[in-house]
Amino acid sequence: MLTIIGCGNLNRCDDAVGVIIAQKLQEIFSKNPLSNVRIYDCGTAGMEVMFQARGSQKLIIIDACSTDSEPGTIYKVPGEELETLPEPSYSLHDFRWDHALAAGRKIFKEDFPADVTVYLIEAENLGLGLEISPSLQPTVKQVIDWIEQEIRDFCEVGA
Repeated sequence: MLTIIGCGNLNRCDDAVGVIIAQKLQEIFSKNPLSNVRIYDCGTAGMEVMFQARGSQKLIIIDACSTDSEPGTIYKVPGEELETLPEPSYSLHDFRWDHALAAGRKIFKEDFPADVTVYLIEAENLGLGLEISPSLQPTVKQVIDWIEQEIRDFCEVGA
């Protein structure tokens, strides 16, 4: 099973880019669903990321980032480089997808995907708003193309 998860906040301009890509992929594959590919919009719910990833062989996460790089820059990072155990907290709002990777691996052990890739897209604007910046439009298309290729490759090996 390949699980693809878009993360972000639809009310914060470019922070929505991961969710938008997941929704576009859901639309593309709704016409020709694949039994071994699941695509989710998990918004900002880190706990949901952990549970949706469970049982997958491969996991792809898409989210925005802010590193002062050129807006639209794409970082493709192995998940193990980003996973972090959360600090103790009484709020699930503090539990992000990077925490979900570490906690999921610790809790679910071999039932959590060992193969994790994270696409991070440099944001231009993280302020309140419902539209992503025009500078990110080509990036959205590029990441969709790359993930569609990853889906084809995954399905070809008969996973």
